[in-house]
Amino acid sequence: MTERLYYTDSYLQEFRARVTGRAEDGRRIYLDRTAFYPTSGGQPHDKGAIAGVPVVEVADEGERVAHVMAAPHLPVEGEEVECRIEWDRRFDHMQQHSGQHLLSAVLAARFGLPTVSFHLGQESSTIDLDVTALDAATLLDAEWRANQAVFEDRPIGVDFEDAAEARDLRKPSERAGVLRIVSIEGLDRSACGGTHVRRTGEIGPILIRKLDKVRNTVRAEFLCGGRAVRRARADFDALARVAQMFSGALEDVPELVRVQLEVARSNDKLRHRLEADLAQYRGRELYAATAPDETGVRRALRRLPNGSLEDLRALAQSFTAQSKAVFTAALDEPPAVLLAVSEDMGVDAGKLLKAALAPAGGRGGGNPRMAQGSVSSREALEQTIERIRKF
Repeated sequence: MTERLYYTDSYLQEFRARVTGRAEDGRRIYLDRTAFYPTSGGQPHDKGAIAGVPVVEVADEGERVAHVMAAPHLPVEGEEVECRIEWDRRFDHMQQHSGQHLLSAVLAARFGLPTVSFHLGQESSTIDLDVTALDAATLLDAEWRANQAVFEDRPIGVDFEDAAEARDLRKPSERAGVLRIVSIEGLDRSACGGTHVRRTGEIGPILIRKLDKVRNTVRAEFLCGGRAVRRARADFDALARVAQMFSGALEDVPELVRVQLEVARSNDKLRHRLEADLAQYRGRELYAATAPDETGVRRALRRLPNGSLEDLRALAQSFTAQSKAVFTAALDEPPAVLLAVSEDMGVDAGKLLKAALAPAGGRGGGNPRMAQGSVSSREALEQTIERIRKF
């Protein structure tokens, strides 16, 4: 059985322990006691070193804690070894986990929103709230009140209580026996085995980043402490660069972007209108330049090596707006074909194209005036075009 030193001292960075077991040729080490936190309860494992060898993973195996090494561990069972926790990673996890307790406590006490799950990620953390929707005003209020509790620098304590006697827990525990209770003075009592800071002031700023709907819950992404400061700095730098691009002040960026978006949308509409007008002109020009066949039908074929047939739809519509006209467009990669016919042709473009595609195993559809489909190869495309020509 491994004595878990982090239960009573999350700030312990160096310790000595005795090797009690080895597995996987010394890559998996067991100690009589450890300050290494194993992945559990939404919190990732610690890293560090044992006898100078990096610890890359820590796993909870019930009674024992397994330390997975970057290389085979040489000390034999019974030998005492020096152990060291990677402090920056540990303290970051302490800030995020304590911040989660504080944020969840505020959301539960003030808004009646229970936290159903917690995940501490490499870049950010998330909590899932038992609610189908959450408005921005509630989010901002919760963020501000959580930060107020940080400013108040409230004590965070750890106690051990019998599960049958533990009272006023934010979330009832299903565990029996002795519970480890993490308390934020005047705000929260939660059963938890994770590592935490001693006072709320050490959590640092709490920043809620975004909300996502996940099934029947709302997922809130947040950052605490150093992560929040780094993210705020990155956001500021990004906005400063945008402001510089517009030659404006930082606080004017939203309005500057809004104006530019309106201009871009207006220009986009104008471009589409001009493209449609140009396609109309080119369609009529193409029709005039195309000689009718012996039946009086004017047939045009346009090919593109790649891209999209959407670029030729307006041209096809303009060409077949004239009398007795058939327009075919082909795309080499990926192999696809478009067929358009004038209203007086007396044929259904959708049905005709389906019939032309079927022998090649192609798929497609459309309406009586225009249809589009695809085939699996260039050879099948050529065969489809030839069948269209013969109708």
